Amino acid sequence: MMTLFQKSFYIIFFTALSFLLACSPKTDTKSRDLSYAIEPVDFDFAKIQERGYLIAVVDNSATSYFIYKGQPMGYEYEMLTWLTDDLGVELKIIKDNSISNALEKVNRGEADIAAFNLTVTKDRKQFVDFTNPLYFARQVLVQRKPENWRQMKIHEIENELIRDPIQLSGKEVHVRKSSSFATRLANLSDEIGGDIIIIEDSSSLEVETLIKMVAEGEIEYTVSDEDVALLNATYYPNIDVKTPISFSQKIAWALRSNADTLENKINNWIEKRQKETDYYVIYNKYFKNLKRSVNRSFSEFSSVGGDKLSPYDEEIKATAADIGWDWKLLAALIYQESKFDPKAESWAGAKGLMQMMEPTAREFGTSNLFDPYQSLKAGGDYIKWLQKAFKKHVKDSVERQRFVLAAYNVGIGHMQDAIRLTKKYGGDPSKWDDNVEKYLLLKSRRKYYTDPVVKYGYCRGEEPVNYVKEILERYQQYVVLLNPPKIDDDSKAPII
Repeated sequence: MMTLFQKSFYIIFFTALSFLLACSPKTDTKSRDLSYAIEPVDFDFAKIQERGYLIAVVDNSATSYFIYKGQPMGYEYEMLTWLTDDLGVELKIIKDNSISNALEKVNRGEADIAAFNLTVTKDRKQFVDFTNPLYFARQVLVQRKPENWRQMKIHEIENELIRDPIQLSGKEVHVRKSSSFATRLANLSDEIGGDIIIIEDSSSLEVETLIKMVAEGEIEYTVSDEDVALLNATYYPNIDVKTPISFSQKIAWALRSNADTLENKINNWIEKRQKETDYYVIYNKYFKNLKRSVNRSFSEFSSVGGDKLSPYDEEIKATAADIGWDWKLLAALIYQESKFDPKAESWAGAKGLMQMMEPTAREFGTSNLFDPYQSLKAGGDYIKWLQKAFKKHVKDSVERQRFVLAAYNVGIGHMQDAIRLTKKYGGDPSKWDDNVEKYLLLKSRRKYYTDPVVKYGYCRGEEPVNYVKEILERYQQYVVLLNPPKIDDDSKAPII
C-alpha cells in the first residue's frame, strides 16, 4: 500500500508526464486518462457491511453483464452474486463502459469494485489495487479475412492476414479509449521499430462493438482479449483472431488501494473458490461453451445483440402505457410471473403471461389466459383496479406501485390487513418500506394475524415482500441495461 506522499508524488508526476507527452507525435494524452488518479475515500468493508450492500461498476458486454430474455446474466454478474452472498451483503450494480470512469467511481466511493475484465498494469496499480487474478488472457489482433475467403485455400488466406506484429507498422488499429490495448500497442510500436497508428475510440464503446466494426468493414483492425475475441469469432466467421500481440496477462477486478479488509476478503474468497468446480463452470459457461454463449449474447433478446426483452415487448409497452407504468417495470413483473412464457401454469392454477387465476380473469372479461394478448389485457385491467383501490391513501404514484405489486402477489385483502396493522401500531400506512412491508411480514405471527383489525388471517408475508423486492431489482437492471449510454464521437484521437 502507498503512503499519501507517494500517491501525491505519482499524481504530480503523471500530470507533468501528460503535459510533456502532449508535445510528442507518438503519444496521445487522451490515452493516459488519469481521472482516477485521486485520493481514495475511506470506505472499507466494515462500512460496506454496515450499509448492507456492495456497489459494483460493470460494463454491458457479451461476457460481463447483460440481459437475456429478461434474465440478468454474465461472468461478472454471476461471480459478483456469488461473492456478495458469501460476504453477507446485497449486490448493487451500476454500469459505466468507460474504464477510467469506472476506476474514478471506485476511488470517489461511488462504487466499491470495478468488475471489468481488467488487465493488471503498472500504471493502474499506482492508483488502485487489484484482486488476485480471476483468470489469464492474451491480447490478440482482430482482423477481417479476405472477401472471398470461403473460396480460398488456407495458405492463400494466411498470405492475406497479419501474422507477424511487425506488419502492423503504418497500420491504423482502433481500440477502446484508456484500455490496456492502447498501452500494449504503444509498447509494441517501440518493439518493432515502426509506428502503429493507434486510434482511441470512445471509452463508452464496448470491445464487441469494435469487433463488429471490423467484421462489417468499418475499420480494419482492433485488439481484444483472446477469450472475448474467440466468442465473437464464433458469431462473425469472417474475422480472424489468431495473431497474439502479448503474452498472457492477469485479469482481475479493481478496488480502492486503502480498502485492505475488502481486498483480503475478496482474495480469500477467490483462493477458496478457485479450488471448486463451480468456479470453472461459470468461466466455461461464458468463455468456453462458445455456441451457447453466442446464442445468448447475440440474440435479439439480449441487451448486447438486440433490443428486446421478449416476443411481446410491443404489447407490454401498450399495456404499460394504459396503466401508466414504465414498460420495463411491467416486463419485470411478467418475467417474475411467467418468464415470458404464455403457456406457463402454476401449481395453484394461475395461467399465462401474467399468471392470473381464471375467476379473477373472468371478472375482467378474459376467457383464454393462454392467449398472451388476453392475458395482458386482463392483467393490465387488474392492475388498474388495484391502483384505484390504493389511490385514496397512497398519493405517491411510485410508492403506490409497491402496494400494487404486493397485492398482485398476495391479494388485496392481506394488504388491507397490513395497512390497518401499520396504522394501529403507529406506522405510516402510506409507506411501504419499514411500514406496511413490516406488518405484512408480521402477519405470519399469531399476535398479529389474530389481531382484531385483521380480517383475512394468517399470511406468509415473506413471499410478497421478496416478490416486490425482486421485481424492483430486476426493473433497475432493465433500466440500466436497456438505456445505452451516449457515445462521445469527439474522443477519437490517433497516436502516430
